[in-house]
Amino acid sequence: MLESIKVTERLHWPEVEMSKKYVLNTADKPVSPSQVYLEKMSSSVLKDLFSSGSSSYNVLLQTEEEEEKKSPKPSPHKRPKTSLKCGKRNRSGMAPKKVRAAEGGGRPAQTNRVLSGSNSNLPKPVRTIAVVGSTMGLNPRVLPQLRRTCLPSSPRTKLPSLHKAAITRDVENAKKLCILTAIKPFNVEKEKAKFFKSDFNYNPQFEYSNPVSLLILERHNNASDRFLTQAVNIMELALQRYGSYEKFEQATGGSLLTKSRIWHNVKKYMEKEGCIGEIVVQVTDDLLSRASMTVVNSRPTLTINISTAREHWLEGMLRHEIGTHYFRGINNCHQPWSSSMGRKKHNLKPLNPTEEGLASIHSVLFRKDPTLWRAALLYYTVYQASHMSFSHLFNDLGRFVQDPITRWDYCVRAKRGQSDTAQPGCFSKDQVYLDGILKILRHRDKINFPLLMTLGKVSFEDADRLKAVAQMENVRIPHFMQDQAKYAEQLTNIMAVNQLTDEELRTII
Repeated sequence: MLESIKVTERLHWPEVEMSKKYVLNTADKPVSPSQVYLEKMSSSVLKDLFSSGSSSYNVLLQTEEEEEKKSPKPSPHKRPKTSLKCGKRNRSGMAPKKVRAAEGGGRPAQTNRVLSGSNSNLPKPVRTIAVVGSTMGLNPRVLPQLRRTCLPSSPRTKLPSLHKAAITRDVENAKKLCILTAIKPFNVEKEKAKFFKSDFNYNPQFEYSNPVSLLILERHNNASDRFLTQAVNIMELALQRYGSYEKFEQATGGSLLTKSRIWHNVKKYMEKEGCIGEIVVQVTDDLLSRASMTVVNSRPTLTINISTAREHWLEGMLRHEIGTHYFRGINNCHQPWSSSMGRKKHNLKPLNPTEEGLASIHSVLFRKDPTLWRAALLYYTVYQASHMSFSHLFNDLGRFVQDPITRWDYCVRAKRGQSDTAQPGCFSKDQVYLDGILKILRHRDKINFPLLMTLGKVSFEDADRLKAVAQMENVRIPHFMQDQAKYAEQLTNIMAVNQLTDEELRTII
């Protein structure tokens, strides 16, 4: 039961755009260990939190920087900025500025909430972050404290904040770093109307606010067919069981959730993970993906696509975004490789495909039917897009998906970045999900999964050699990873349902 709801409304000029933010409190509950927060987090730390491929971190920071430069004086439409200090509650800091969807596009009305637990009898401030979860038998090493921390002294929880001085050095590189926002066309709805009116024969001509250079687009136009056979097999198995994707979606995903049910389920999940009050949650219908973890106004923000939030899939999405991306990001900030310089010093491999592969496995973990349909369809769609026009690709996907709106969404994801979609070409990032899943399953018996979570944003291939220099204190392990025997059973179940064998994986990987 939610005991109190505080609603603040702000108008954003010139769009006169209204958003609502709710601070929800549960009374008479003890403060969880996760309510001990970082007082200051560097820009590199928060960038690493959400740098796995779905982040609009840099563009959001750039927008904030540019707006402040244009309006250095206080405005009647903008509250003065106040720094957060340990032990004090900053009311103005709790109300975010205008929120952008994580992948660009339109500006729909959004509802934001900070889910928080409170207790009037708070313990005294402490100097270290309490461990949430378990270290799973890992031997901690005694190292100097890497970040100052504080415990809010008021009943309302404050969120980790990024100070302006810390983000200045990242602003100049914002555009080139945030490719996912740059490749989101601004005329999607207009081209969608033309496409549907043409009986699916028109090839959209996409336009972009900040076009990415051809050199960068070419770098992301390298589709692979390495796991194409496995992708097709996974989808054909699902069609044999359910008859169509639409029936698979209804049978395994269940009904779409209302906003109130989404809030309830998100709060329930955060209570299990002990992260109540740490993350701003917003709901929108303007997102190409099902959800994304980003940094908005210097705070971790989970954006959920309400049009794809289904009752049996929502917790898997939360395991993906919070239990994997957010927790690995938090753990990463304690490690010697939390900065780009540290990653170079320790010669770290790219965090993907491990990051998205692990998150995607957690999306289907504990499902009654953990079919890897979405990862398989994304992989297949990208490969086909590299050889086909938009309209040809749309018709080709009819083999697996009947619903034209669903097919449109997959085609836009694969063709984003292109202007003339009549030409072959793709944005290959979406192949990383199946790529990462299969590589992790191939080596699942050798991977120490709690260690992989503890080390932060690293590849499973680097885990063993980094163990000796890692910071093992104050780490966070998601609740679903506590029982390793049960976790291993789930990985075996995923293999069986998708008819993947160790012999097959050893052959292709």
